[in-house]
Amino acid sequence: MMLELSHAGTWLPICDASVLTPGRGMAALLPDGAQAALFQDRTGRLYAIDNRDPFTGAQVLSRGLLGSAAGRLFVASPLLKQRFDLETGRCLDDEDVSVAVFPVRSS
Repeated sequence: MMLELSHAGTWLPICDASVLTPGRGMAALLPDGAQAALFQDRTGRLYAIDNRDPFTGAQVLSRGLLGSAAGRLFVASPLLKQRFDLETGRCLDDEDVSVAVFPVRSS
């Protein structure tokens, strides 16, 4: 199955869904030069958020550790450890900060 991500109103083919490892992230370069961080949880659900850590500007969120808090799945930035909700993009450690979330599907 092909993993697709919606960006700028278009569904983009990213990779075969089998290359994702549950619990680990993968980065994808988008046509406009932006990057997305893709994740699959242990139940098979897919997530995609901006790969850019808003606190440092580094493209590293795909390398972060997955965890959960209050039933919400998050990725913790590998640099300063801020946690970002994978469904909403909201930073769990600073309510004024968030990252973009991309719709993602497998077809």
